[in-house]
Amino acid sequence: MNPCTQPEVPVDDGDHRWMSQHLCHIAQTKEREPDVLFIGDSLIHHLQYRSVWTELYEPLHCLNFGISGDKIQNVLWRILNGELNNINPKVVVLLVGTNNIHNTPEEICEGILCIVSAIREKLPTSYIVVIELLPRGRNPNPIRDHSNKVNQILRTKISNLSKIETVSASKGLVQTDGTISHHDMPDFLHLSDAGYRKAFESVYELLNQLLFENEKEQDLTPSE
Repeated sequence: MNPCTQPEVPVDDGDHRWMSQHLCHIAQTKEREPDVLFIGDSLIHHLQYRSVWTELYEPLHCLNFGISGDKIQNVLWRILNGELNNINPKVVVLLVGTNNIHNTPEEICEGILCIVSAIREKLPTSYIVVIELLPRGRNPNPIRDHSNKVNQILRTKISNLSKIETVSASKGLVQTDGTISHHDMPDFLHLSDAGYRKAFESVYELLNQLLFENEKEQDLTPSE
């Protein structure tokens, strides 16, 4: 049995932080109607505290449902237990999997696709954007190779699916000698403000295309 496809609440440390965040997300769905929903682990969670979020993403009417430390199975549980119940975003952006390093690339991809299927069932009209796993570690290492394999499988599996696509967020992070700068990744896992600007530039460009391309085409259509 693939643990990545089994919805799971993480082990509580005794302060109920994870569940409190989940309930806060549910409360937000009853107060706001986002055009874009970001959901995932710490790489999504921390995005909302960076200047790039305020400058680029808040104007797009985004909600951030990231929780630090989440694995694929934790995000799946949240989706199945209320976090999508009261909203109908135009786009859902998913980034999760870096914390599943002890699972095989095939298991990780199956888990991510299980999340995609759950999103599609709850939000049949939403476009889904899956951000590929980011590189980690200062120097080339087996975990990077592991993530690259995940990304290769994901691209193949998703390429023929309707209203869903992958996007790479690795642009500019890995330098020509294979290293990652601490200016972009202070702990070589989480992104700095500069790192977010590099990594999420392609995500922002894709969101603008998805949100506004149809509107522009309609504006250019001659009226009868």
